[in-house]
Amino acid sequence: MATRMSTYTLLDSGAGRKLEQIGDVRVDRQSSCAWWRPRLPPERWREAGSTHVRSDSGGGHWEHRLAVPDAWTVQLSTLKLEARATPFGHVGFFPEHRSQWEWIAERIAERAGDEEVRVLNLFAYTGAATIAAARAGARVTHVDAAQGVVRWAGRNAELNDLPPDQIRWITDDARKFVAREQRRGQRYHGILLDPPSFGRANRRVWNIEGDLPPLLTALASILADQPAFFVLSCHTPGFTPRVLANLLEEACPGAPSAQCGELTIPESTGRLHPAGAYARLDLRG
Repeated sequence: MATRMSTYTLLDSGAGRKLEQIGDVRVDRQSSCAWWRPRLPPERWREAGSTHVRSDSGGGHWEHRLAVPDAWTVQLSTLKLEARATPFGHVGFFPEHRSQWEWIAERIAERAGDEEVRVLNLFAYTGAATIAAARAGARVTHVDAAQGVVRWAGRNAELNDLPPDQIRWITDDARKFVAREQRRGQRYHGILLDPPSFGRANRRVWNIEGDLPPLLTALASILADQPAFFVLSCHTPGFTPRVLANLLEEACPGAPSAQCGELTIPESTGRLHPAGAYARLDLRG
């Protein structure tokens, strides 16, 4: 008999928190926007085996009432992903991106029989979008500045039985990497990025307000002659769907109007939990 793969469920949210079932592990952690009231009774929240506590410095720690493994495997959409309880309260994936993975995979699958489809994933974290693109048939370049999360992404690729040569793993600052690709004349049929609000890599500071617009312009210059898509998402307050759409359209003058919207996670209570914004250009022509 096949082993059942544990899945992800957002059970409830409210009072600045969210209650999640991540495989066999139930966690209670912060939500920056959940200022409504929880719908489930308090005793359901007390069933959480782990609670993340934020520190004044922005990090934090987990308080475990039940034993939690160092790592465990979760199935999200059609992907197998390694989950971990990190000190910052992350678990290794963002379930609000599920619809984006599926949309990207569809665009790639439409082109995969005609030619090799090359995709660039920047700020690629632990690689769920990378794996979705590779499974659809693309050759993916995965770029993140943190070596540890690039290794984590590599383990996720192994969980999904992807050939080692289908993904190129790069640990680098996104802006430096894109500048090199411009000089080399490299081109991509699909580009996606999910930049942070603020960060540091190789002694360079990233600030989304000043650094995102020129990066998008540089990325537009390395799109292939017959591109498929350009996808931008983020979780920064003030960067609404329309803001992201305006930025993409400015970077790609003459392209079709951008599709945009909120990233959301459905709760078991029937509520939709907002979790960021996206905009995307369908460039199939």
